[in-house]
Amino acid sequence: MILYNVTISIDPVIEHDWLRWMREVHIPMVMEVGGFIESRLCRVHGEEEGGLTYAIGYLAPSKAHLDKYELNFAPKMQQEHMNKFSGRFAAFRTLLTVVEEFKAPIS
Repeated sequence: MILYNVTISIDPVIEHDWLRWMREVHIPMVMEVGGFIESRLCRVHGEEEGGLTYAIGYLAPSKAHLDKYELNFAPKMQQEHMNKFSGRFAAFRTLLTVVEEFKAPIS
């Protein structure tokens, strides 16, 4: 499994519009075309003054699934984000390989 994490610091003035767009448009679109099996939208705590930070984690079954997304879909989707929120955010991406999963026992 591969975890593709996108961390975005956004201007607080656009937080509501950005969150709505991410929930209603961007994340569903990524999930539809990207070959990911799940995603999570998380708020990062302890960010620096002047911004709000979110992390969106997408879980892919393999590196090949992520490569297909990055080659065929990511550039267009990233450009749409840039067009909509240009100058109001900073983003970076992290790729992680899931080594092992641990789940709590059902009680």
